[in-house]
Amino acid sequence: MSAQVFPGRYTVAHEESIVVFIIGTRINKWWAVHKWWPVFTAMPPMIKELYSRKELGCLSMENFFGFRTTLMVQYWRSENDLMAYAKGQKHLIAWKNFNKKVGNNDAVGIYHETYIIRPDQFEAIYGNMPTFGLAKALGMEPVNSATDSARKRLQKKQHA
Repeated sequence: MSAQVFPGRYTVAHEESIVVFIIGTRINKWWAVHKWWPVFTAMPPMIKELYSRKELGCLSMENFFGFRTTLMVQYWRSENDLMAYAKGQKHLIAWKNFNKKVGNNDAVGIYHETYIIRPDQFEAIYGNMPTFGLAKALGMEPVNSATDSARKRLQKKQHA
C-alpha cells in the first residue's frame, strides 16, 4: 500500500516544543542470532502500544533499516511523556530482558538520543511527499510567500 503523495511544497507550523527521540540497534555479530534476536523482537510490542495509545504522548515515528543498523525516529509531545514511558511496564520489561540476555555482550548494540526542540529551532520542507517526519507528527501546511525559504521559516518562528 502506498501513502498519498501531496504534490507541491509543504512545511510544518507548530508553536510548541517537541521532543525528537532517536533509538535503534546495531548488529555487531550476525552469527550471534541468539543475542540480537531478542533485542530486535522487543520493539514491536512497544511500537504497537505507542500507536494504539496516543495519550502516552508519542505523536509519530519513522523506521529505517540498514545493513547492520536499525534507526527509529520518534516525535514526542513532551520530555515528561517520554520519561514516563521509559518508566512504564513494557519498556522496563524490555530493558530488564536486554540486560539479562545481552548485558555487556558485544554481539548487539543499542543506542538512543533525545533532543528537546523549541519551535524557533527547527524548520521543515516537504516536496511531493506523503506526510512524513515532523509533518506526520504535527501536521503540515502549504508553503506560501512567508515560508518559501528555510531562512523565512526559521525567522517566522523566531518572531511568533
